[in-house]
Amino acid sequence: MNIAELPDLDRRAVRATLTVVARLRPGDLERPTPCADWTLADLLAHMTVQHHGFASAAEGHGADPEAWRVRPLGDDPVAEYTAAAERVLAAFGAEGVLDRPFALPEFGAAAPFPGRQAIGFHLVDYVVHGWDVARSLGVGVELDADVVDAALTVAELVPDDERRLQPGAAFRPAVRVADDAPALDRMVALLGRSPSWPD
Repeated sequence: MNIAELPDLDRRAVRATLTVVARLRPGDLERPTPCADWTLADLLAHMTVQHHGFASAAEGHGADPEAWRVRPLGDDPVAEYTAAAERVLAAFGAEGVLDRPFALPEFGAAAPFPGRQAIGFHLVDYVVHGWDVARSLGVGVELDADVVDAALTVAELVPDDERRLQPGAAFRPAVRVADDAPALDRMVALLGRSPSWPD
C-alpha cells in the first residue's frame, strides 16, 4: 500500500458509508447491528462522533475529551452523519496531514500517533462500519477493491488477544473463514464479525 494514497482510500471508504447511511429511515434506528449490543442508532452516533474526534485530532485538538463524547442523534441523523463525514474528509485533505501528530485517547494515551497511522485506523473503522450499517439495513455496500485491500492490510496488524474480550473492546476475537473468502469477508472476520451475519 502506498502511504501517500491513504487519504484518498479513506475518502472513498467514507463516501461509501454516506451512500449506505443515506438509505436509513427513522424506523431503522432500532435495528440490531453486527456490533454486539448496539442498535443502528448507537452505531451511527458512534460513527458520527468518531469522525469529529479524528477531525479534531488532525486539527491538533484530539486530546480534548469533548471531541470524543458520544451525543444522542438529533432529528436528522443522516444530515448529522454527513456533516461529520465532510468535516473529517476536509481535515484529512489538509497539506502535511500524514506527518502530523494525532492525539487519539481511545487508541492509547502514551504518545500521539503519526497521521499516516491514524488515518489507517480510520480507514479500517469505516470499511467495517460501512459493512455493519449495510448489514443492519439488509443492503450491500459498494467498496473499491483497493480500499478493501488496504483496510485488510491494516486490520491484519490488529492484535487478536485477550484485550478483545474486555468490556468496551473495539473488536471481538477473530472469526474463522476460508482462506479464499472475499477480502471484505476476511476483513470483517478478522475484526470479530461473522460475514454471514445475521444468519
